[in-house]
Amino acid sequence: MGIAVLVVTWNSAKVIDGLLESLRPGLDGLDWQLIVADNDSADDTVARVESWAARNCDAVCRVVHTGGNLGYAAGINAALTKADKYDAALVLNPDIRLHEGSVRSMYEFIDDGEGTAGEPGPRTGIVVPRIVDEEGALAYSLRREPTLLRALGEATLGARAGRFAPLGELVMDEQAYQHPVVADWATGAVMLISAACLAACGPWDESFFLYSEETEFSLRARDRGFLTRLAPRAVATHIGGESRVSPELWTLLMSNRVKLYRRRHALAPSVAYWGAALLREAPRAALGQQRSRSAVKALLSRKMLD
Repeated sequence: MGIAVLVVTWNSAKVIDGLLESLRPGLDGLDWQLIVADNDSADDTVARVESWAARNCDAVCRVVHTGGNLGYAAGINAALTKADKYDAALVLNPDIRLHEGSVRSMYEFIDDGEGTAGEPGPRTGIVVPRIVDEEGALAYSLRREPTLLRALGEATLGARAGRFAPLGELVMDEQAYQHPVVADWATGAVMLISAACLAACGPWDESFFLYSEETEFSLRARDRGFLTRLAPRAVATHIGGESRVSPELWTLLMSNRVKLYRRRHALAPSVAYWGAALLREAPRAALGQQRSRSAVKALLSRKMLD
């Protein structure tokens, strides 16, 4: 049945060509189909996908028009509804570039049996590659589960907190990216998810418009006995980083982190987690950082912990 490649686009004309051209080498040796869920792009994203499909007439390619900018999770769900039967679904950002043979290396870690190596226990349901930036430098993409202590660690130490497992979500040990380690979750720019995992978990949570949707799905998968694992020989290049400069996207990122924590914890620890997020952003807002000012305003919303 092969791989269902799912791409969610929104005004992605500047980056989609590179992704499309990387699909054949990245999926070499595998049967695959491409489903692009377009969130009402105003540019020529769809035209570029259709042009690629015309030049690659032997490839199965479908475009799903969602009818609006519905978000990443909604786009994934829409694409899944139009996919033929598959063994695994490959979720891709349009600014991903697959390296040759990367998906086959990822697919080798998918576990459709009773457990790893056929033994009872958790199965590998989500596989991610090593991600590098445009210069080829390792991008830290593995994450630990959000906790109150980690929120406090990041509030006081910033990104450096990731060097210490109890204090930060970000896995910053480069050696970890050389082995097929298990992570609590990983960046959702490129994820291979088994059909069994998708069936057990159900649709992606569309209440997360952007950010934390991959965290929620990975933790939900783990709750159902499916692990997230790194395939160290698989490599993908990610062109991104907009959340670091856009106040709107940064605000959404911080708000959704609190929202997700509240979904999985009682009110008292959630209030403390919210306080840690506010502690992280308030000093930066006081120093004039626009994105932190925007985040603080959102965090102070009365509905933040509903």
